Amino acid sequence: MSSALELDVAAVRRLAVASAGLLKTEWQGLPSRAGRNPRQAALEVIRHFGYLQLDSVSVVGARTHGLVLLSRLDAFPPSLGEEMLQRGQPLFEYWGHEACWLPMELYPAFAFRRQELQVHRWWGDLLGANPGIADGLLRRIEAEGPLRSTDFEGQRSGGWWNHKLSKKVAEALWSSGALAIAERRGFQRSYDLAERVIPEEFRSRPLPLEESLEVLALRALQAHGWSTLGTIVATFRLANRRAEVEAALGRLIEQGRVLRCSLDLGQRKVAGYIRPQDLELAERLRTVRPRKDAGVLLSPFDPLLWDRARVLQLFGFEQFIEIYKKQEQRVYGYYVLPVLAGDRLIGRVDLKAERKAGRLLVQGRHFEAAPPSSADRQAMESAIGRLAGSLGLQPQ
Repeated sequence: MSSALELDVAAVRRLAVASAGLLKTEWQGLPSRAGRNPRQAALEVIRHFGYLQLDSVSVVGARTHGLVLLSRLDAFPPSLGEEMLQRGQPLFEYWGHEACWLPMELYPAFAFRRQELQVHRWWGDLLGANPGIADGLLRRIEAEGPLRSTDFEGQRSGGWWNHKLSKKVAEALWSSGALAIAERRGFQRSYDLAERVIPEEFRSRPLPLEESLEVLALRALQAHGWSTLGTIVATFRLANRRAEVEAALGRLIEQGRVLRCSLDLGQRKVAGYIRPQDLELAERLRTVRPRKDAGVLLSPFDPLLWDRARVLQLFGFEQFIEIYKKQEQRVYGYYVLPVLAGDRLIGRVDLKAERKAGRLLVQGRHFEAAPPSSADRQAMESAIGRLAGSLGLQPQ
């Protein structure tokens, strides 16, 4: 049974949208509204994925971590998207998918990465080469309390790779686990001693590597529904441990917690994995007709979209991120949001928030179908209106 399971593209696509909390949220037990406790609703979404990716770009009126929550939770206060990480909240900031906010229960599962990053991935053995600066910084934080990057002494000589040394050392201490991020203000990190941010119950029980990889593989599958090994590995940036992740999946199969399942593309099959409960959900979803009239805008870094090859395979949609390109090289725009309608990606919009004018400027509408159907036009306008209303802006 486990080697013969197959799902077609339509089933995997619909399961992916449902697993992303974007199709009848009750199927995954996720909230669809912010409700009376919007912070708790947001925490449920973050726990489901296992991460909430961070990014500084706010040209559309919210950064990606806010957009992910706004796209799933009606009436979610946009300012709360910037304030989720606070002392005492069950979140921590670390290298997950990228720099992310992660549910606190996953802190023990990243013990292996904190050990790996005793030597920084970009700057080498920065701590070993600068023990005086590292010790002095730790003593200063212990005595004075949390420090923001702007509080560090020294001058910045320009460019990412020329950040002042104290800031590099602070990031190295954070990556290695000596420091933690207490909060962000204006998107700037506030560094504090890990023991003052991470509860002792999570610091005192680091998971062995094998168990950590099982935990992370299961969380990735929970977020994706069906997934290839490559997507599971990429979810928590485990490319250097691909064989170990595959072995972890093998153990989970033996335990009956995961099944091998192929994606049937007609002329070929793609090997993959699925949890038993998601296989059952995929079958139930076959009879569900997604609404076609109500669209939603997604962050370009949304958990549903960052694996571009997967998006192309399941949706026939080529996902572009063009913020790093020169203006004349862009096809769709600077910070373009794809439009999801039901289980289809129908187009994308180029937006810019002009808060002083109280408007959300629509700089470009791009449909996948030419000409677009009236239903797709309606879904796009509904999606734009929904985001504008959430941000308290008028679409123009």
